[in-house]
Amino acid sequence: MELRQLLYFVAVAEEANFTRAAARLHLAQPGVSAQVRQLERELGQPLLDRSGRSVTLTEVGAAVLPYARAALAAVEGARQTVAEFTGLLRGQVTLGLVSGADAMWESEAVSLLADFHDAHPQVDIAVTADGSERMLAALQCGELDLALLGTADEEPPAGLAFQIVVDEPLVAVVAPDNPLLAAAEDGRVPLAALRDVPLICLPRGTGIRGVLERVCADAGFRPRIAFEAAAPKLLTGLAARGLGVAVVPAPDAAGAGGLRTLEFREVRPRGRIALAWRAGGPAGPAARELLEHLRKALGTAGRPGDRTAAKT
Repeated sequence: MELRQLLYFVAVAEEANFTRAAARLHLAQPGVSAQVRQLERELGQPLLDRSGRSVTLTEVGAAVLPYARAALAAVEGARQTVAEFTGLLRGQVTLGLVSGADAMWESEAVSLLADFHDAHPQVDIAVTADGSERMLAALQCGELDLALLGTADEEPPAGLAFQIVVDEPLVAVVAPDNPLLAAAEDGRVPLAALRDVPLICLPRGTGIRGVLERVCADAGFRPRIAFEAAAPKLLTGLAARGLGVAVVPAPDAAGAGGLRTLEFREVRPRGRIALAWRAGGPAGPAARELLEHLRKALGTAGRPGDRTAAKT
């Protein structure tokens, strides 16, 4: 068994296609296929099911995949450890960034990553924008090293660690003629007033959507989502056209000109963004260095809001 065979097997498993895997590895497809078949012969079991339009893992392949990834990570870790002793940090880090982040957050993320690259030019950073639930799963299975994601909880799931970097109240944003204003007193409405009201919110799988669904369920009803979009500005824009009630973090409502902002009376739902990583820490030195860089920077940076201590 050779490391390159494990590398090819992992690439095919992740791409679900031999041609895409070969392109990712900058190799010819027949060579990749031959090496994977050789690995299967050495193990005595098929690892991949080639019968469908996409290549899928067999039961044995699914069991072997974590070990193959661990072996490759161990080799990369050894290389990076040697690099550390020479004072040169190398490697690749995979970072997830919550989709739908506003322009300020995107700009801040770019600035933080650029600062890190200036200090460590030999580290490659692959940034993926996705939904928070999918990024949590990717962290747990090792596809991501770190993620900035929305969360409905203050505490991380088992196996992960959090540092909450933004903690803001959620508010309702409505057009000046919206009937919801009739239920408001002192700029606040009961959560029950949202029952059967067309709501505008972030997509399912985001932290804010999870918070909204949870507090509505606690109040005894299911939210009626009329529109969903990944960008907060689009949410408030839809509300401005009278299409429903947008539920967004308070800072996003502040820039929504001509709209009315309402807080909730009995409950205080929060929108949170967390820096997340595996509880044992990232595997490679480069990822650990980026984690420390982000933890220090995000301890004082970001949008105004109540911050909590790291949840480790």
